[in-house]
Amino acid sequence: MWVVRPAQLEDLPDIQALASALKARVSSTVPADETKLADKIEYSLRSLAGHPDTTGNERLTFVLEDTKTGKVCGTAGIDARAGNGHPFYNYRRDALIHASHELGVSSRVDVLYPSHALTDRTLLCSFMIAPELRGTEAFELLSRARLLFVARHRPLFAKLMAVEIQGVQLESGEVPFWDSLGRHFFNMDFDTADAYSGTLSKTFIAELMPPNPIYVTLLTDAAQAALGQPHKIATQTCDLLGREGFQAGNYVDIFDGGPVLEARTDMLRSVIGSHRKTLRTGEDISGDLYLVGIGEGQEFRCVLTVLSEGLAETVKMPVSLQTQLKCAQGDELLVVPL
Repeated sequence: MWVVRPAQLEDLPDIQALASALKARVSSTVPADETKLADKIEYSLRSLAGHPDTTGNERLTFVLEDTKTGKVCGTAGIDARAGNGHPFYNYRRDALIHASHELGVSSRVDVLYPSHALTDRTLLCSFMIAPELRGTEAFELLSRARLLFVARHRPLFAKLMAVEIQGVQLESGEVPFWDSLGRHFFNMDFDTADAYSGTLSKTFIAELMPPNPIYVTLLTDAAQAALGQPHKIATQTCDLLGREGFQAGNYVDIFDGGPVLEARTDMLRSVIGSHRKTLRTGEDISGDLYLVGIGEGQEFRCVLTVLSEGLAETVKMPVSLQTQLKCAQGDELLVVPL
């Protein structure tokens, strides 16, 4: 069975091994450095425990575990507030109209404006999964479990949500959008800038990027083609999030030009479609497949399993599964039909 649960410090070796195995870049919110990754997990655990130093800026990290082997095969995160107390930068796509009445000429020019309008939205982040699990039920479980956590702990999160999707990166490692724009102002390679964005205050972006609009037509053809497009390995993520209710808006990632998806939290499928049920014991279960959220905070678990609908808002689960999931008859579950 696959289970999504809060990351623990003992998961460090598996997470690092997974990050190293992935050919395409890992999200900057999954640091490669062991100390920084440990700090990230410890902050997540304090956030789940309601520690005062995290209040309002909770940053949560979850893992996908194979319960048969105990191996971690994926990660996914939630930042309760994008920017975590600092401006959260993106480019906003817009247009300028240049016109001359005397010449009778009018043209529309696409531009990019530096913006931090998405600051303080809830941000889905840190998603990575073993390549062989893409397109499987484990892939859907890992992504959607975060939304069931949001539904179960709704007061922690904002009314609006966003997720940055990895942009186009070539097999050679080149990033067309960055190579055409960002590197001219940051004087560093893409990986270094992206790593800084995940570990430092975002003020360095404001200090180095030009405040004026960027004319898209001045970018290389490759950069223009990459603007707002996801990396090929992120297309399934986009499709899944689209089914949840996310849509691409007018914002793109400031480093690789990837799309930023947006949604109203209370309109997401896994949030609005979730129902609270009381657990009852039953054997020989037959019924529909459900996404099931169990427990609060540090005890949160999410699985995909077959449940039988009972009477009076109850569902049935065998004792063996209850033991594995550390729950018992009478507990409250949050369920979403798959």
